[in-house]
Amino acid sequence: MRFLALDVGDRRIGLATGDDAFGIVRALATLRRRSVAGDLATLREIVRVEGVERLVIGLPLTERGAEGEQAARAKRFADACAALDLPIDLVDERFTTTEAAARGARDLDAGAASVLLEGFLRERSR
Repeated sequence: MRFLALDVGDRRIGLATGDDAFGIVRALATLRRRSVAGDLATLREIVRVEGVERLVIGLPLTERGAEGEQAARAKRFADACAALDLPIDLVDERFTTTEAAARGARDLDAGAASVLLEGFLRERSR
């Protein structure tokens, strides 16, 4: 199965693709946010080109694991992504940007999406 991970921020969406057959994850270019409709149009094209079958969207929980305003925004965006007609998994994204920085990612948003998807695939394979 092919996945598209999204690290959704207010100005950018970090993107990464991967599959559970080989567990290989590849960062894509970060999407600059325009509008929800514009973002969804771009994502629809990426889904088509990459053969994506499922979305993995980062849920920015607080350090204590609670849902704050950022998590609420991510959930609203995930609700909008339902228009893409794909299954959606919301996944705790705490520390993904920190991990991407520690790995030397040039694009922290796409790097965070990659870390998010790697963790998701690892858990899925258990």
